[in-house]
Amino acid sequence: MSGEKLSEVAVLGAGSWGTTLALHAARLWHPVRLWEFDPERAAEVARSRLSLPFLPAERLPETIRVTSDLGEALESAEIAIIAVPSHVMRSVGERVRAACAEGKTKAAVIWVSATKGIEEETGKTPIQVFAESSGLAIQDMVVLAGPSLAAEVVSGLPAAVLAASENRDAACRVQTALSGPNLRIYTSADPLGVELGVSLKNVIAIAAGIVEGLDLGRNAMGALLTRGLAEIARLGLRMGAQRETFLGLAGIGDLVTTCTSHLSRNHQVGLALADGRPLPQILDEMVMVAEGVRTTRSALQLAHRLGVEMPITEQVHAVLYERKDPREALVTLMSRPPREEFWGEGHE
Repeated sequence: MSGEKLSEVAVLGAGSWGTTLALHAARLWHPVRLWEFDPERAAEVARSRLSLPFLPAERLPETIRVTSDLGEALESAEIAIIAVPSHVMRSVGERVRAACAEGKTKAAVIWVSATKGIEEETGKTPIQVFAESSGLAIQDMVVLAGPSLAAEVVSGLPAAVLAASENRDAACRVQTALSGPNLRIYTSADPLGVELGVSLKNVIAIAAGIVEGLDLGRNAMGALLTRGLAEIARLGLRMGAQRETFLGLAGIGDLVTTCTSHLSRNHQVGLALADGRPLPQILDEMVMVAEGVRTTRSALQLAHRLGVEMPITEQVHAVLYERKDPREALVTLMSRPPREEFWGEGHE
């Protein structure tokens, strides 16, 4: 750690990404407490030191303390990372509110969201949901995100991500504490844009899986990624995000990584859809959550509410929820009226 002060780290969420972040922090010699909401699974992981079924090849060191008691996980934390599925973010925030009210957290803890998605009912991003449900100040929260497939990070392969916050000091503290030999962390002052970029790219990743599954070629994939990024940026700009964010790690970086890797759960969903398998069967057979499935619906609702055109998202939604044949979705996209290419709010 090059003489840097070690920080007590709590990770809320013991799925693949939460466990990966816990392992990463432990390898940097931080004391870590990993919270798993299911008491039986928490006890089993604590006993076996194995994160089954998520990371079966990785053994958790004794420096990671596994618990199902949220107060115990947070009581000495200086950095608290939330790495839960987006649809449970609100309930976790409510639990954190109760823990704070009972005096079980430090006053100066830095809250970090490593969750991706958009809440379906409200169109809010994870830190917006967490701030609202926990009663904590959103301005001081940090978003930790970027092109970072869990299997590669936990294996020690190099990656670069962002610590994004309106509070520069908080972002820099996370950068200093969690940067390591295999994980380079840049700071960003645009947490909204970062959250939107890393969440919406999962929708395009489903489309990318369909393109690959239908063997449509590299030209089609290049067009998909380019136009996918255009509609992500279009929505982000309408919501007040910074244009540059979508040209960086949380935009094109995460988009390329997720859309081109078979390690991506959302890409795998697209491959299965192209193979003609029904969505319920696909989801039943998955061990981990494919956030893009829920995000497709919430993103389209948000786009309609704001008057933003997102044609790829619209067709992915039709395939997922209206059982539209992926080939018909392709025809719909390719037969849209011809337009000038334009990168900007409200345009195609």
